[in-house]
Amino acid sequence: MAANLKSLTPVLIVDAVEPCAAFWMEKLGFNKPSEVPGDDGKLVFAILQKDGVEIMYQTKASVIAESPDQADDLGGHSTALFITVPSIGDLDEIERAVHGAPMVKERHKTFYGSTEFYIREPGGNVVGFAAF
Repeated sequence: MAANLKSLTPVLIVDAVEPCAAFWMEKLGFNKPSEVPGDDGKLVFAILQKDGVEIMYQTKASVIAESPDQADDLGGHSTALFITVPSIGDLDEIERAVHGAPMVKERHKTFYGSTEFYIREPGGNVVGFAAF
């Protein structure tokens, strides 16, 4: 018997939450409904949301503090986010908004029918935007 699933929210583990949150909020209009500051006042966790898309960020230090056995598993980035948008016009707008972010793959058409591009956000994770 298969269980029903409701949603998927990536939790990206990064060195610092603030630059990542600022990227999504300032460039793409996300809001931050929840955040957790550490003892030093810097964020250790944040949730970012917009239009049904949700991303969570947590610091490596806080993950290790909660679960020291995970320290060896946090070395690299093995996740890429893939966000679809309703139209090419929306893709154009996002491309302008994220201008200056490190480009991983320039805009291109794919064999599966999308136009997309990939950037790297401040936490080092790859983010792709696509219109079908």
